[in-house]
Amino acid sequence: MVDIATRVWNHKWKIDPIVRSLIDTDFYKLLMCQSVFRNHPDTQVTFSLINRTKSIRLADVVDEGELREQLDHIRSLRLTRGESTWLRGNTFYGKRQMFTPAFMEWFENLALPPYHLEKKDGQFELTFEGTWPEVMLWEIPALAVIMELRSRAVLKDMGKFELQVLYARAMTKLWEKVEHLQPISDLRVADFGTRRRHSYLWQDWCVQAMMEGLGRNFTGTSNCRIAMMREIEAIGTNAHELPMVYAALADTDEALRQAPYDVLADWHEEHDGNLRIILPDTYGTKGFLDGAPEWLAGWTGIRVDSGDPAEGAERAIAWWKAQGEDPREKLVIFSDGLDVDKIIELHTQFAGRVRVSFGWGTMLTNDFKGLVEGDALAPFSLVCKAVAANGRPTVKLSDNPNKAMGPDGEIARYKRVFGVGEQVGMEVVV
Repeated sequence: MVDIATRVWNHKWKIDPIVRSLIDTDFYKLLMCQSVFRNHPDTQVTFSLINRTKSIRLADVVDEGELREQLDHIRSLRLTRGESTWLRGNTFYGKRQMFTPAFMEWFENLALPPYHLEKKDGQFELTFEGTWPEVMLWEIPALAVIMELRSRAVLKDMGKFELQVLYARAMTKLWEKVEHLQPISDLRVADFGTRRRHSYLWQDWCVQAMMEGLGRNFTGTSNCRIAMMREIEAIGTNAHELPMVYAALADTDEALRQAPYDVLADWHEEHDGNLRIILPDTYGTKGFLDGAPEWLAGWTGIRVDSGDPAEGAERAIAWWKAQGEDPREKLVIFSDGLDVDKIIELHTQFAGRVRVSFGWGTMLTNDFKGLVEGDALAPFSLVCKAVAANGRPTVKLSDNPNKAMGPDGEIARYKRVFGVGEQVGMEVVV
């Protein structure tokens, strides 16, 4: 077991780089990247860092020189032989050779493209531009770097014993959460915490704690490198990025309305089983399900990632019933802002009605709230999103209007096209 406090106290970034590998990323990124590589390899995109928690002035906390060092280090990374062997030969979701030889050859020769970084009004403007398959792989490492540099900045003046006590308290806090989950015999929970983790070492510790504390009820991690090193399942399917870019490429309102289904039609050709998970909320879950083609009802399940999670699950259950499907055979994955109490509440409400699973993110891998003075390590909402495709702005509406993004005029157009009515705003914590 790594002595995290000592590593932090002795910390030299060349020994402990924040991102250690091109597969120190979420599994769904690689799955989506292969789909994009196949269907839209030449699409030009721009990704940008967006700090939704404006009260945290990141550029006043994180040293720009250190940030550039870490980003430059990521650009130097290449897929190793062992990583390539794992991706080429491993079984994922029961499928051998998940990644095609053509995609793997491309990935083995990939170096992430340049970045653009500047400070403005206490925040970092960090952008990435280029072809979609290359640029999209910046999202997770960029977020992980910013989050960990913030953690390092807060901890830099602590002594060795102070750090040991801090991490002992954080470990106790997490283990108490694990103990609360242990009585649930049919729990299915995975680590989804890479993008906003406290640090790589802490995420790895959290995964090991879940492995020991929950046993088979811990289904795996979204982090590919940790999955490989700990010999557990890599978990993930797809995300909002796909419909956002497909929609931006649409030339007409009708093509725009069809874009979210075009995404899943392309996905349907590549994947089956538990990879056929619908993410319906990019432009409003209700409208998506009301207009969904019949073949989507046969998919394995739905991921609920915004709005009221219980309401989202009830809507999915009603839709499956209307389509003649048995909800008890379907999978609902909850993944928005979860912590242990919400996991228990949702499991109690829906177990037996559907197959229930949880993707536990920031509050698993970065819950240091209340452990340092002034809550300087409290979690906050940082994202890195596709903001343009072939020169056109992207839009995300979500089931929570506080998560909407895009130019005001385009947001209004998308709401009209997708028939999004009144929405209830919910606090965005992470």
